[in-house]
Amino acid sequence: MANSMADQLQQEMVCEGLLECIHGLKGLDTECYRTLVESDEPLTIDELAERVDRERSTAYRSVQRLHQSGFIRKEQVNYDQGGYVHVYSPADPSRIASDMQRMVNDWYAKMDGLIQAFEEEYDGASVDHDAIAPED
Repeated sequence: MANSMADQLQQEMVCEGLLECIHGLKGLDTECYRTLVESDEPLTIDELAERVDRERSTAYRSVQRLHQSGFIRKEQVNYDQGGYVHVYSPADPSRIASDMQRMVNDWYAKMDGLIQAFEEEYDGASVDHDAIAPED
């Protein structure tokens, strides 16, 4: 079961936690993203899998989640003799940060509306304290 928001606010957060919190990414996704960021050049799935010490199919699933979330770019590199390979590199961090800020602002607006609805529904509702007194 997920921690309450109060619990989460008490915990120390790191920037990578945003990837998991906002986008629902997994720890391996964060590791793959960091590996791509630290690489001097775009990586293939095989290269990435080797660097994170995982099977190719496992690394591929992480790359798919990162790509769908907009954290990485995919580029096709064509071979002179025919054929091609896809390589992956991180997207612009400022664009990612802007997207996350927008999502947090949208979430905040939605929560604000829910809090207002709560207040409207329960404000002025009287509670009969005698009716909920513990039995002897």
